[in-house]
Amino acid sequence: MDHLSELWPVIALTLRLALVTTIFLLVVGTPIAWALARCQSRWKEPLAAIIAMPLVLPPTALGFYLLLALGPDGPGGWIAELWGARSLAFTFAGLVIGSMVYSLPFVVQPIRNAFETIREPTLEAARTLGASPIDIFFRLALPLAKRGILTGAILAFAHTVGEFGVILMIGGDIPGETRVASVALYDFVETLEWGKAHILAAGMIIFAFLVVLTALLLGNSQRESIN
Repeated sequence: MDHLSELWPVIALTLRLALVTTIFLLVVGTPIAWALARCQSRWKEPLAAIIAMPLVLPPTALGFYLLLALGPDGPGGWIAELWGARSLAFTFAGLVIGSMVYSLPFVVQPIRNAFETIREPTLEAARTLGASPIDIFFRLALPLAKRGILTGAILAFAHTVGEFGVILMIGGDIPGETRVASVALYDFVETLEWGKAHILAAGMIIFAFLVVLTALLLGNSQRESIN
């Protein structure tokens, strides 16, 4: 019980980061996914490749450049000066930005896939009835792609919960500010606090299983609805 009371601030901060990141990613990633699904430009796939790069980049490499960008000499420092701060590195806001960059492909790809399953005659019928591009996006495309959007939200939330390399590089280990579950787990292992490490590690494994299972069930449901 003592372990749980000590771990709760870490868990609460992790869930808060994952929730805020997921909300912002849905706002940013959904229009990007729509553009990639419908646009015919030759620059579409290079843009998709850039978005997908966090999937293969070492987290520490991405974290290093994010640290420079969020630091006092980068854009993050210039933005932080607006309210008198020195940088966005080692702050909760910096963690959100870094998490958005790192988890963006986990939102864009499933939503793009869902948009691409919408048949062109369906969209053409809406245009014939006088629907504007904005109406088509909000009233037709989003409802039809709801399973893909839900899958993207689940994956983004889970990926943010499990982040380590990028988070450690740009956030460090500041209690109450940047000390999330993955960083705390690393600390517990280093200091041989096995009880706390077991609770966090087991909880994250169970959480990961539930997330993967949910995503698979959603994917199967979407394929069945298409067929």
